[in-house]
Amino acid sequence: MIFVDACFGKKTPYTPVWMMRQAGRYLPEYMAVRAQAGDFLSLCKDPQKACEVTLQPVDILGVDAAILFSDILVVPLEMGMELKFLQGEGPIFSNPIKNQADLDKLSVQKAVEGLEYVYETIRLIRGKLAADKALIGFCGAPWTLATYMIEGQGTKTYAQVKKLIYTNPQFMHALLKKVTEVLKLYMERQIQSGTDVVMIFDSWAAALEESAYFEFSWSYMKEISSYLKAKYPHIPVILFPKGISGYLDKIDGDFDVFAVDWSTPIELAQEKLGHKYVLQGNMEPTRLYSQDAIDEGIEHIVSVMKNKRHIFNLGHGILPDVPVENAKYFIKQVQTLTKI
Repeated sequence: MIFVDACFGKKTPYTPVWMMRQAGRYLPEYMAVRAQAGDFLSLCKDPQKACEVTLQPVDILGVDAAILFSDILVVPLEMGMELKFLQGEGPIFSNPIKNQADLDKLSVQKAVEGLEYVYETIRLIRGKLAADKALIGFCGAPWTLATYMIEGQGTKTYAQVKKLIYTNPQFMHALLKKVTEVLKLYMERQIQSGTDVVMIFDSWAAALEESAYFEFSWSYMKEISSYLKAKYPHIPVILFPKGISGYLDKIDGDFDVFAVDWSTPIELAQEKLGHKYVLQGNMEPTRLYSQDAIDEGIEHIVSVMKNKRHIFNLGHGILPDVPVENAKYFIKQVQTLTKI
């Protein structure tokens, strides 16, 4: 598989390319399946439909890897939290974690077993996906999940969760450790079900100052990746901490690919980390609104990363109103312009 080879830094005939959120709302085919499912969470829990939307961008765009269609928040849901996705508001937990008693109610084993619909989706995808296309499994980082679990929803201030970091760090670590144990087993089950690569998303990494980031987030991402690499060395691990360009000097750990967000200059990432890890990214997602902007973005990244270890991607997820033709154009241009 060209994508797996690239994750391990091997020479490939061109730079493989995929997009975060590539199975999503910009595709009319996705919207049709979602309408049949009824709502977002029902789609995540329906292996047949989740399989179908996972495969859509492979067939429509020609990307080099499929990424499992699911959501990072199914983990706290199956641990015992009450989750709803409300139109215009996003995910809401009606029972956010406030104290040790709330944490004690959450079950590691219940979550791992309750996520069977994800494993079934993976088995279905791997049975239908072309043998030369990789399937990426994923989870949210413990810090990002814990933030949702404490705040109860998305946040701009992180007031509740950051308050706990500085007033009750022992409790924060207890929560993060419990989530980490779930994620180790969850990722392991994804691998056993058929994923070829796994990725950990830390969407809210930038909320933390440097010392807090490495204590409360990066250390737990490293723990998960080390656990997986020790047991499954043939499975590449991708880590994506969004918005930490100022901390790159201190990044270390047993993983294979560092995903670079769009706000981090690719030159800086290559200088600081390119000798240690394959880099993934990092075109600005809104460039996909213009084919001229796509060309300019690709040319810049290729000028920096040519003959270096690289996987092409956006620096965050594709947006819902991007024209499908532009997404196709992006994929084809990368595959054409990076041919050896």
